[in-house]
Amino acid sequence: MRYRPFGRTGLQVSVVGFGCWPMAGDRYGAIEDDEAIRAIHRALDRGVNCVDTAPAYGAGHSEEVVARALEGRRQDVILVTKCGVKAPPLGQPGPLRDASRANIFREIEASLERLRTDWVDVLLVHWPDAGTPVEETMRALDDVVASGRARFVGVSNFTGAMLAECMRSRRVDVSQVGYHMFDRRQEQETFPYCGAEGIGVMGYGSLGHGLLTGAFTAATTFDPARDWRAGGVAFGQPIFRGENLKTNVGVADRLRREVADPRGVPLSQIALAWVLANPAVSTALVGARAPAEVDANDAGAELDLPSAERATIDAILAGVVGRVREFTPLRPA
Repeated sequence: MRYRPFGRTGLQVSVVGFGCWPMAGDRYGAIEDDEAIRAIHRALDRGVNCVDTAPAYGAGHSEEVVARALEGRRQDVILVTKCGVKAPPLGQPGPLRDASRANIFREIEASLERLRTDWVDVLLVHWPDAGTPVEETMRALDDVVASGRARFVGVSNFTGAMLAECMRSRRVDVSQVGYHMFDRRQEQETFPYCGAEGIGVMGYGSLGHGLLTGAFTAATTFDPARDWRAGGVAFGQPIFRGENLKTNVGVADRLRREVADPRGVPLSQIALAWVLANPAVSTALVGARAPAEVDANDAGAELDLPSAERATIDAILAGVVGRVREFTPLRPA
């Protein structure tokens, strides 16, 4: 496993991080907790030192599973969780964004209890909250650090302009955003800003939310009751919707045939190597539901893509449909 500086935190983070959204049990289909724990253990054994979760993942269930997995290994891990998203009142749609001081303090206490730890290494605001002044949010995060409940803080799904506004109140240590072959919006603004300011970057969705695993076909469908992709839209991009899914499965198949197969590796490894080729990325988050998936994915961290392969990839990605240019995180995703 390779490691990179985590912005200016002084930490060295593994280039592959373990993303725990699938462990929610309600967004990527059902999952077996004990198998998920074995997957985390396998990742740690392979040198992964970053585990990313959130209270919004299964109403705290993901954090509880992570706590079980990290028993006896907490000191070896850069543990990341989030705040600022809470369940709505009974009968109302949600979730709700709430990055107020009171809610941040309420959430960090609840997360620490579920995670069975006294502190997290990084606490992120999960989504921007238009109803709370940025200064209030950032001052609250600073106080969480001062209290010893988090070592570093940051934001998730914020634009470069939003990051700059945050920095006027308190330094952003880490930024987490979606980044993969089907979503390159962060290259325009967020990545250059993070690079200039020394902000650590966590990229989620590294495998295109499953599109770049090679597991989908043109006939793939998603369970509306258990899988968020059934809505067709991935963080503002309708890449899973109707005919778009069929076209994009074809793009993924071309990537497999023209790039992955000649290298003798799975498509997922090419996708991960592509993300890590961007120097702005500190760690690429990849979820796994079983130890075998960890082995298949993490090997991509060792791959380098020569310029000829990158040119082939760019040419193939020109065929992606449903991709949008603007990242609008204040709009519910």
